[in-house]
Amino acid sequence: MRLRTFTVVGLLALLHIYIGARLLPAMPVPILLKAVGAALLAASVLLIPAGLLSHAIRRQPLADRVAWAGLFALGVFSSLLVLTLLRELVLLGAVLVGGYGNALLARSALAVPVLAAVVTLVGFINARRLARVVDVDIPIDGLPQQLHGFTIAQISDIHVGPTIKRGYLDKIVDRVNALEADLVAVTGDLVDGSVRHLAPHTAPLARLQARHGAYFVTGNHEYYSNAHDWIAEVSRLGLKVLMNEHVVLSHRGEALLVAGVTDFTAHHFDPAHKSDPHAALAGAPQVAVKVLLAHQPRSAPAAADAGFDLQLSGHTHGGQFLPWNFFVPMQQPYIAGLNRLRQMWVYTSRGTGYWGPPKRFGAPSEITRVRLVPA
Repeated sequence: MRLRTFTVVGLLALLHIYIGARLLPAMPVPILLKAVGAALLAASVLLIPAGLLSHAIRRQPLADRVAWAGLFALGVFSSLLVLTLLRELVLLGAVLVGGYGNALLARSALAVPVLAAVVTLVGFINARRLARVVDVDIPIDGLPQQLHGFTIAQISDIHVGPTIKRGYLDKIVDRVNALEADLVAVTGDLVDGSVRHLAPHTAPLARLQARHGAYFVTGNHEYYSNAHDWIAEVSRLGLKVLMNEHVVLSHRGEALLVAGVTDFTAHHFDPAHKSDPHAALAGAPQVAVKVLLAHQPRSAPAAADAGFDLQLSGHTHGGQFLPWNFFVPMQQPYIAGLNRLRQMWVYTSRGTGYWGPPKRFGAPSEITRVRLVPA
């Protein structure tokens, strides 16, 4: 573990040195400002690992303040690195078409930190604002008349933790309740931390209101934070936790099945929690519509095999910000939005909060209002 930490910090330091070496000498600014830039890069090398390891700090609010500083620095560094690499491509292109002068070298070096600051500021505002409501109609073949317009309010990937607290979740709950949905679905990654530290901040979930109640499935981050404790706590707050199981609801006299599976990776933490869409349907009656709550989109092939009509997922954050949206497809079949897998629809939420850096750019957070409509 210690060797891995030193390796990561060493790589982080090399990348910061690379950014500084490529930008600072070329910047058309006084030497004092270049020195300030070098100092900020050095501080970033220290702040980022400190922020990521801040959970080990027992004193509050010191732990949260270190987390804020380190995670914000991580967001800035990410943009600096991406833009520095893009600058290299611009300079290479200029060489190929006839070379470049000192003006391009200097202006592009200055443009990188300016653009990084703008992207970080916009991303911060996007991350911290209340998630907007996204309306999604799901066309279902043979949908009974009684289920026309059945609504599910989905929230996902809130990540209550060092930078997301009770006030943030309170506003989400207020907006969800205002939708007056028939059912509320919380599709995992609610928290980043222990019940002991975060229970006061997840308490607003007890206020969720819907005609048929609120349902929860575990995400991978619950397993990083002792999933068994969180399952008990979420249940105590009044949500029904679906662990490879289902419920059959009666809506206007017509049956609708809602199932939930544990996180796709849950078996790595507890073999008894292995995610299984087929088990979630065990003993189920024949109904016209079967909905599955599954944190990760990659549960979809098994869910389609089991015969579900709709899967609601999260996990991806829609990429959250550059460059991570390019890496999501390496692990997940869907990044965001509505997709079709054989006879099943899959809706992947961009998430209602954020993870890590308080930053969203090109992937806005959402509270999803899903409506079942006839095909």
